[in-house]
Amino acid sequence: MKQCILFAAGMALAARPGLAERIEPAALAALPPADVVILGEVHDNPRHHENQAVAVAALRPAALVFEMLTAEKAGLIRPSILESGRKLAAELEWDRSGWPDFSMYHPILLAAPEAKVFGAEVVREAAREAVTDGAAAAFGPAAVRFGLDRPLDPSDLASRVEEQRIAHCGALPEDLLPGMVEAQRLRDASLARAVLEAMEDTGGPVAVITGTGHARRDVGLPSVLAAVAPQLRVLSVGQFEEPPEGEVPFDLWLVTAPAEREDPCATLTGD
Repeated sequence: MKQCILFAAGMALAARPGLAERIEPAALAALPPADVVILGEVHDNPRHHENQAVAVAALRPAALVFEMLTAEKAGLIRPSILESGRKLAAELEWDRSGWPDFSMYHPILLAAPEAKVFGAEVVREAAREAVTDGAAAAFGPAAVRFGLDRPLDPSDLASRVEEQRIAHCGALPEDLLPGMVEAQRLRDASLARAVLEAMEDTGGPVAVITGTGHARRDVGLPSVLAAVAPQLRVLSVGQFEEPPEGEVPFDLWLVTAPAEREDPCATLTGD
């Protein structure tokens, strides 16, 4: 399911306005200074993780925030096992997580061995609660601070529902799509909460490893941070496997060769 969502994310961006600049991967070694640098990815594309590692090595962040780790799992990462990808993956129980192979993510950690790691993953139970009861209910008392108590503008909601339809290959029931939007809002708020914790704990800069959809300035993590911490300088970087149509909502974006994969929609549509 995650793979299908992220594979389709680039197609869903076409209708969204933005003011992005296309760059080449080499530019990731000299990104503009920022308090928070959000490095998007298509999760199963090894080239995207290689690019993230290059950026992280150059940024030398004080903290790393991973969408793929819970706060508890992030706390298990320590220098004594950082060098061994096999031991670290076992400690994190990565093979049970549903994310792509840990070998893609390990070099990112090695690129900033002194950085403190923070986790922002939304566990399945919370995501399900967001789908059924809304993001505010799943997030808890801090929902108001992160704007989850406020309903989306109808036109914004309609756009996000359409993006979820595309991302899930048109296979989900229509009445489930608004709940999927709520789950995405929950993930963006969870990332923002982890970023603020990382900034308070380390002083920054913070590098965020997440799906390209969450790096979007219009509806993703940057928009949440702009509301809750407008003083932060935030740089968003999107990675794609083909050029998106029109302008796209990132500060910087780049295109790589696609990953080799089977049709991600086949299991959902039965094709």
